[in-house]
Amino acid sequence: MVLSKGVGLFPTEPVGAMCEYVKLSESLGYDNVWFGDSQNIWRESSTVMGAAAVGTERIVFGTGVTNAVTRHPSLLASTWATLAEFTGGRVALGIGTGDSSLRTMGLKPLKLTELEQSILDLRALFKGEKVVEPTSGAEYHLNYVTEPMNIPIYIAASAPKILRMSGRIADGVIVLVGTAPRFIEAALAAIEAGAAESGRTLDDIHIVLWTPTAIDEDRTKARDLVRAHVSRVAIRPLPAKVEPSLEQAIDRIRESYDYYQHMNTEASHADLVPDELVDLFALAGTPDECAQRLKEIEALGVDQVSIVPFVRPGESRAPTIRTFAEIVGGHV
Repeated sequence: MVLSKGVGLFPTEPVGAMCEYVKLSESLGYDNVWFGDSQNIWRESSTVMGAAAVGTERIVFGTGVTNAVTRHPSLLASTWATLAEFTGGRVALGIGTGDSSLRTMGLKPLKLTELEQSILDLRALFKGEKVVEPTSGAEYHLNYVTEPMNIPIYIAASAPKILRMSGRIADGVIVLVGTAPRFIEAALAAIEAGAAESGRTLDDIHIVLWTPTAIDEDRTKARDLVRAHVSRVAIRPLPAKVEPSLEQAIDRIRESYDYYQHMNTEASHADLVPDELVDLFALAGTPDECAQRLKEIEALGVDQVSIVPFVRPGESRAPTIRTFAEIVGGHV
């Protein structure tokens, strides 16, 4: 199987810079670009995606990921129907229970049943059907959707229950469980079990492995750059256990995690991440080291590796985007 490549971009830079990253990614053969959606700490994802889509021809636009709380399902549906119309269907709606977009305001993530209902509502709205607004009890629909729109919905998942639910209902799964084979295998097993509940197999679901990435001849620099993202992965419920010796480190990270420093390479909680966790949960090191890990991942059966490139403040993400493309091109 040929591994496809995606890139996750948090809108930490002005819109013009984000547009240039998208143009570069398309020119290098990336299949998907996934934009982080967290309105309090990054620039507005829907504005960035609309701007970045101008002039593109092939790359698929997605969120990595949005939610149905700060984005009411009516707003989500309208945003994605419009973006799908504009791009000729080059969209992939990535959604989750909500993370930093909610926690920065003291709000709690959705329950899985609530997320599932939101997805059912979105699919109905994309068909031009009416759905019921749960607070008011009123029906609503997208007035301009005259024909059903095929907009795939991806669920972001780490914990066993949501991985299983994703297998049952999602078109794709954005898997955030690290890069160690045993974690990926456990995640795939949970997705497969859920798929079986709806008469499907893993072949019916597009599996995207979402991984913090830093590639540099200086492996220490690369590993340091991903620690902030690794801290976020490590404190989630995961489909496999870490070694007992690492559990205390994860507890310390969980206690100090600051959502306003979410994915910030200089976040204070990044300093609490030991090298052992970096090895489990990131693609970080020299080009040769990253190529070797990528071969291990490819053998497990995921469809796409989507990198989240990390660089020092003020540096461009372009070199990492280029280097990863070269690595993938060099071993497939």
